[in-house]
Amino acid sequence: MGAPMFHSMGFFFTLNGLAQGFTTVVMTAVATRAGLRGMLEAAQRWEVTEMTAAPPVVLGITKDRCRLTSLVRVICGGAPLPTSVAEQFRRRFPHVDLCMAGGISLMVDRDECSRVGSAGRISHNVETKIVDIITGEPLSVGRKGELCVRGPSIMTGYVGDGEANAAAFDSEGWLKTGDLCYIDQDGFLFVVDRLKELIKYPHDEAGEIPMALVVRQPGSKVTEAQVMEHVAKQVAPYKKVRKVLFIDSIPRSPAGKILRRQLSDHMQPCHVSRL
Repeated sequence: MGAPMFHSMGFFFTLNGLAQGFTTVVMTAVATRAGLRGMLEAAQRWEVTEMTAAPPVVLGITKDRCRLTSLVRVICGGAPLPTSVAEQFRRRFPHVDLCMAGGISLMVDRDECSRVGSAGRISHNVETKIVDIITGEPLSVGRKGELCVRGPSIMTGYVGDGEANAAAFDSEGWLKTGDLCYIDQDGFLFVVDRLKELIKYPHDEAGEIPMALVVRQPGSKVTEAQVMEHVAKQVAPYKKVRKVLFIDSIPRSPAGKILRRQLSDHMQPCHVSRL
């Protein structure tokens, strides 16, 4: 069962099943409009053994009371799966293999899939290094920095665009991926975030401050100060939230991904709190 069909992963999964002669379940328009509930009812009715799902769907399956006794494997992709969600899923469905898939990777080995949050090991014939996002100096195992790659399978540059090439490659030909990552002692790569979505310089002169957009639960009267105080107890000083804005909902794509660009529309110039 490949879902959602409009996403490349769900579409490919469906075509792959058909090519191999597997029975493939395709949701009707009525079931699709029913959302997660319609998907789970279809999975139970047709005794689905494998399905694809984005992280929000995996979380929804975990929280639902469905049994899904026929399910054998769930391939999760489209965005990083939080460790806490993966652990909840495995406790809820110990009989199901939870696999991680990305745009250019698929982890199905039990050893790899057990590394929740990992993008897997580095491919053969590819050099990698993690560098400091400010100084560019190489970092040791376990340190977070920008992932740089080099090798015969890596693109050599943009045709006729010297400016883009200068931004994408360093002087030694390393491609700067723009991903904040770290590599553990066993060689597993973990993607933390996109550098473009981070505040690199935690200083006032950087022109950016940590800000939170919060959706209150029905009946909640939580205040801006309470949110800021809660976060401040759990993060480093430069990561403290300096502004809180309450909104009605978090914009998401049909696949469940948070639409970060739409969130930026809510942001206005504001003063830095001294909390």
